[in-house]
Amino acid sequence: MLVLITCALTLFSSFTSAIPHKVDNVVLPVEAFSPLIAQKILATAQSTQSPSKYPQYTDRGVGAWQFFSPDTWTTGFFPSTLYALSTRAKLCKGDRSLDGTDWLGLARRWSAAEIPLETKTGVGHDVGFLSFPFMDELDVNPDNQTAIAAVNKFATALAARYNPIVGCTRSWDAADPTDFQVIIDNMMNLQVLFASYALTKNETLRDIAISHAKKTMINHLRPDGSSFHVVDYNSTTGAVIDQRTSQGFADNSTWSRGQAWGIYGFANMYKNTQIFDFLETARRMAQYFLDNMPSDGIVPWDFNAPLNPPRPADTSAAMIAANGLILLAQQELTLHPPNIVGSTTYLASAIDIIKKTTTLAWKPSWQSLLSNGTVNNPARNNLTGIVYGTSCVYKSFTLTLLKLTFR
Repeated sequence: MLVLITCALTLFSSFTSAIPHKVDNVVLPVEAFSPLIAQKILATAQSTQSPSKYPQYTDRGVGAWQFFSPDTWTTGFFPSTLYALSTRAKLCKGDRSLDGTDWLGLARRWSAAEIPLETKTGVGHDVGFLSFPFMDELDVNPDNQTAIAAVNKFATALAARYNPIVGCTRSWDAADPTDFQVIIDNMMNLQVLFASYALTKNETLRDIAISHAKKTMINHLRPDGSSFHVVDYNSTTGAVIDQRTSQGFADNSTWSRGQAWGIYGFANMYKNTQIFDFLETARRMAQYFLDNMPSDGIVPWDFNAPLNPPRPADTSAAMIAANGLILLAQQELTLHPPNIVGSTTYLASAIDIIKKTTTLAWKPSWQSLLSNGTVNNPARNNLTGIVYGTSCVYKSFTLTLLKLTFR
């Protein structure tokens, strides 16, 4: 118990020293300090996969990870989680669940199979997600040439999908080349453009990110702050052809994970640019998310899906939203004067989501940290553990009181 208290205080002091306002009454659930976290992640990291494969989601029965080839959009999440464990190990001295493991070495080893994807990959716009562990490495060692090359190559690949007529990077490829599909998820991939800009000073990368976010702000958001999953543009005229869903309940409904990606993505855009419209958009998306939460506090896979039969939860959407709210809380404190009320509200909402989600879905016997994730409900892929849910819940546990950042 002393170790848990010491670790919590270390994280808390790191957090409060980084911002001009003390945050009171921030209490993470007890699961945040469970030794099962390190045990589960270490067991996965030490599993033998030859050739290399990466966890994406679990089965629905016993929570066993299902592994996929490196050329999959979710590959970067697990090694990025290992980097987060390395960070936590440095902060939480005396936490025996973290002692004796070279978390940084494991993170680097699990990132290695991504290197061939720098020159040939089928993930398209999701090179931003692939870049996560390499951006983490640059936080550890800014001179790591492997990480620098990876970030720059992935950014170049994403920039190559930009259409100046549309003003966005293409998300999904279509049989008809004039059908230019953009999904709300792509807001999360823009960080690699800023990371490469920091390394190269190539203004074009920054300009592409800003253009994409501005067009997304205009065409993906509804007046009430909810979002479309997919917007189809005409690649030759830039006109909007369709606003629809792919993984949500209906074209006019709000898929919760897409809404969560948007909260985080626009808060991150403000962090990188200080363009106020991005902050205001993150606020609008957050307000919709919070206003439409069910009374039990459990995030559904789609906010407008029918209640009968019972709609499945999506714990991945919950934890992505929590990380987005935490990042938004941080941005509110950078204003002059700082928006203390807004920051406190967003942080309290994030903690409430984390607590209620772990109460529902903490599964000690599963290989993932949480159950009740929805990968793709129209495809009946639900009630699973999900690697980006595991990554987000762990990073919210570890970094809530430290850096308030998930990338």
